[in-house]
Amino acid sequence: MAVTDGLRMSAICRAACILLAGLVASGVQAATLPVDNVDVLYHRYDGGGMVIDGPSVLVRKSAGSQVSFTGQYYVDSVSAASVDVLATASKYEEERTEYTAGVDYLHDSAILSLGYTNSSENDYEANTVFFSVSQEFFGGLSTLRMGYAQGWDDVGKVGNTNFDEQADRRNYQLGLSQVITKNTVMGIDLEAVTDEGFLENPYRQNRYLDPADSTQYLYQPEQYPETRTSFAVATRAMYYLPYRASLRGEYRYFDDSWGIQAHTFEMAYVHPLTAQWTVEGRVRYYMQDQADFYSDLYAYANSQNHLGRDKELSTFSGTTFGTGVTYELRQASLPGIDRLQFNLLLDYLNFEYDNFRDVTTGGNYLPGQEPLYGFDAFVTRASIIIEY
Repeated sequence: MAVTDGLRMSAICRAACILLAGLVASGVQAATLPVDNVDVLYHRYDGGGMVIDGPSVLVRKSAGSQVSFTGQYYVDSVSAASVDVLATASKYEEERTEYTAGVDYLHDSAILSLGYTNSSENDYEANTVFFSVSQEFFGGLSTLRMGYAQGWDDVGKVGNTNFDEQADRRNYQLGLSQVITKNTVMGIDLEAVTDEGFLENPYRQNRYLDPADSTQYLYQPEQYPETRTSFAVATRAMYYLPYRASLRGEYRYFDDSWGIQAHTFEMAYVHPLTAQWTVEGRVRYYMQDQADFYSDLYAYANSQNHLGRDKELSTFSGTTFGTGVTYELRQASLPGIDRLQFNLLLDYLNFEYDNFRDVTTGGNYLPGQEPLYGFDAFVTRASIIIEY
């Protein structure tokens, strides 16, 4: 069985994240190729009946002063007994593997990047090509970034060899970073995404009142629109304090053709303890409205053209508190190593749903009167970065 849509990350989404991370970094150090490094990461998500963990290995290697190659291997091992699963099925386990290859080319004050990602699991195959260009202006004070990603997803269904659906995804990005003062950097990013094809989860179902007994409900498969267009704009600012600390703030607005509107606010602070040790803290708040066709409980079967009970399409909010510690050693005593960095990050997440009800809870509840759902989760990331 597939991971629920809210936690499944398709290849194009991850490619866009990789692309955006590179573009954000280029806003601080534009027209400079990434240094040669090996980044080994272990990640773990535990919450809401889901445990997702696995390793990631990323290697960057330059070939001369103008070309740099990137390769990444990423694994998600999933054990799921979430409210979505237990409502209509049983606990399951699966594994997703992902491979990414990319190349960066430096020309004068511009960096051109090209990459390909393949993500594979037992019932889902995603392939993505992504491209970006970053250009410096005004002596490096301004950086303009543009990116595009194209994804092709094949959707299957365990136990049904005849089930074969496709989805096409396109991601467009435009960003501008500007040095305001010697201590202040600001940026704005625009993103548009278009999805077309089979966009629902083939396992998830929605519920409706039993016409023969109003104290009971029945299930039927979800039916989403075959197209979705979304737009997001994010603005961020970073201020460097005199004692090597930094303060960062960000706001992001999201809107899509399904009627979802979302707002994200984030603040982060990084503080050096010694020349080697750094600590950080952050808080993030997210809230969204429901999709136009979403309902926790429909009045009757096929009551409208599009039907969805995914909790990620409902009205909900989430708060994240994060902390982390970094140890960095430059010009390490190990031969051939220029910098060695250890990172440990921990996030606590709390989600509260306004119109999604927990049908797995005990008690004698009438349909639509079950307790509202909410859950906590922890995300842990431990990494070693070696620059050589």
